[in-house]
Amino acid sequence: MSSPNEDQNKGFFSAMTSGFSMFGNAMHRSVNGLLGYEGVEVINPEGGKEDAEEEAQRGRWKQEDRDSYWKMMHEYIGSDITSVVTLPVLIFEPMTMLQKMAELMEYSYLLDRADECEDPYMRLVYASSWAISVYFAYQRTWKPFNPILGETYEMANHGGISFISEQVSHHPPMSAGHAENEHFTYDVTSKLKTKFLGNSLDVYPLGRTRVTLKKDGVVLDLVPPPTKVNNLIFGRTWVDSPGEMIMTNLTTGDKVVLYFQPCGWLAGRYEVDGYVYSAAEEPKVLMTGKWNESLSYQPCDVEGEPLPGTELKEVWHVADVPEKDKFQYTHFAHKINSFDTAPRKLLASDSRLRPDRYALERGDLSKAGAEKSSLEERQRAEKRNREAKGHQFTPRWFDLTDEIASTPWGDLEVYRYNGKYTEHRAALDSSDSINEVDVRSTEFSPWQFGNLSAE
Repeated sequence: MSSPNEDQNKGFFSAMTSGFSMFGNAMHRSVNGLLGYEGVEVINPEGGKEDAEEEAQRGRWKQEDRDSYWKMMHEYIGSDITSVVTLPVLIFEPMTMLQKMAELMEYSYLLDRADECEDPYMRLVYASSWAISVYFAYQRTWKPFNPILGETYEMANHGGISFISEQVSHHPPMSAGHAENEHFTYDVTSKLKTKFLGNSLDVYPLGRTRVTLKKDGVVLDLVPPPTKVNNLIFGRTWVDSPGEMIMTNLTTGDKVVLYFQPCGWLAGRYEVDGYVYSAAEEPKVLMTGKWNESLSYQPCDVEGEPLPGTELKEVWHVADVPEKDKFQYTHFAHKINSFDTAPRKLLASDSRLRPDRYALERGDLSKAGAEKSSLEERQRAEKRNREAKGHQFTPRWFDLTDEIASTPWGDLEVYRYNGKYTEHRAALDSSDSINEVDVRSTEFSPWQFGNLSAE
């Protein structure tokens, strides 16, 4: 695609960049419309009767369930409901939050390219495109299961990546994750803060994400935008993430700011725009696209205008997805739930082995609900027993540090990968003994979900 016509664009990119101060102020106009992106989806932001009927046909809510749930939830309006409300299994997807963390690895090849790249600004183009790419999957309107304390998720057989995540705290709910291949390491401490607004839910990503590119030791810090889940009970449920995503090269001070346009009746749906800036705050590369389709980039001058003789080039494009999938899963999401991405000897606390998750995957909502309640009661009993003995839960694969990270939505305790999983996995893979779950064993049953207490 060629660069925009000068007569159409004159001064537009300059106007956009003049609105930035210290990289951060939001763009209030869209590059996408200017560059030829069309076909925005029309959504009723408030939800309507037609939307409600469509949602009912998808099996999300029966009228009696909807009315009962609304009465139950009414008292929580304005509250953080992250861990205080027991939710009906009918709004869940057969995946946990630990697995959802692993979905960031689908387009991990973009981080490989960032590591191989010599140009510091293109490095941020690749890395920020990787951060954007997961939002296609994050638009799903089903809720993942909250992990049980000590629950884990492992992923292997994807891009040479070793991935481990663990639920490190129950109140407040917190997860930690680590991934690594020959090009990068990925470390995250995740904690969500919510605000229930009746028919919608604001979700604030009170977490810290760091990526280290191994070739030059570059460290990247990611701050994602908040998310809003609309029409939770009445109307067609949909997800939006209006606001800024900021990725900072902590080594050099370069930064990329990408603005997610808010969705309205006719405009803004999926659109994302922004610039890569030097440490001196000069725009170097413009980026534009739709987070559910593709992202493109083009070198620009100090005013933010496309450089003459350059073209808008695509850097990322969403992979093909299954048609009419019940849970709106991508092919990669299905792989995450399968044992194709599992190591041979799986930790007994792995999310794949949760009986409630497995029952929901098979379509047995009654069993899924019963198993979910049973797991939660086991967790409460384990907590009572632990407290009676004066013991404190200690995560197995991550250590709590003294570091407190500042985020736009509050301070965060930081967990760090302790390296023990790498050692444990190497020992398992080289041993014939089975002291975890052998997923290739004919005696294996998905109903096995081991002792969740850390060893």
